[in-house]
Amino acid sequence: KSLPVLWILFLVPAGLQVRSQGDSQSYNKVMDNITVRQGETVFLRCALGDVVTHTAWLNRSSILYAGEDKWSIDPRVSLVTLNQEEFTIKIENVDMTDEGQYVCAIQTSSRPRTTSVHILVQVPPKITNLSRDVVVNEGSNITLMCQASGKPEPSVSWKLISSSGDLVSDDEYLEIPSISRQKAGTYECTAVNDIDTDVQTVDITVNYAPAVSEGRDVGVTLGQRGVLECEADAVPEADFEWYKDNRRIFNDFDGIEIVSTGLGSKLTFFNVSDGDYGNYTCVAMNTLGSSNTSFLLFGKYIYDT
Repeated sequence: KSLPVLWILFLVPAGLQVRSQGDSQSYNKVMDNITVRQGETVFLRCALGDVVTHTAWLNRSSILYAGEDKWSIDPRVSLVTLNQEEFTIKIENVDMTDEGQYVCAIQTSSRPRTTSVHILVQVPPKITNLSRDVVVNEGSNITLMCQASGKPEPSVSWKLISSSGDLVSDDEYLEIPSISRQKAGTYECTAVNDIDTDVQTVDITVNYAPAVSEGRDVGVTLGQRGVLECEADAVPEADFEWYKDNRRIFNDFDGIEIVSTGLGSKLTFFNVSDGDYGNYTCVAMNTLGSSNTSFLLFGKYIYDT
């Protein structure tokens, strides 16, 4: 059956303060705040006791339930208990929009009274704005950003994922002036509050010109196999060229094979002849520069004893 609304509006005037303490004449009771996590179910219980003629649960002047009659169109709100002892409703899958004041309004045979309670909704942290992976040249200035939402407000920190895992910033912004190749890698942003933790990562790639290792001279007996090895450290990976006395050597030369990877290059002589002996240069290059090193391929003789 439909219940009159005028008594509710009279009993719960606009602007009722959540935290104000009621007095013996108004019979307004303020319960402790209810703290609930986002997604959980909250129960709102109102003790009755006296002979009750009308009951209602309200949220910000909107009637949720008037007795057994549901006024709210929200499917998450439902009646749990309504008897002589208590009037309880529940809200499932609580969200931030459910935070605020709730009032249980009761009309008894002797006097009206209200019980108010404030729902506080806690929300796990969520990283909402994160810098993208970045590729920069060595010496550049870098700023990474990691912003997160949540309640309580989450704290944000950055660290470089490495064997030490040292914290590099306890702020949502991470500034790296004049970045070096040693600071390249995966950076982890962590947002944490009392509820949970959210973690995401950003990769920083630092480009730098090749640096080649010093060449080692190699002695090879005539007719034997000889190998010159050139190693380079570079980002992006280096391309390699080989020269003998300023004349470039190509892979299709007879008796020669050049095999290059991003980390190094091998010049192989399958059957060393007198003409193969001499000075060789390995050049490693990428978009940022080049570096070279020299080798001597010399004859190694076996003497009869």
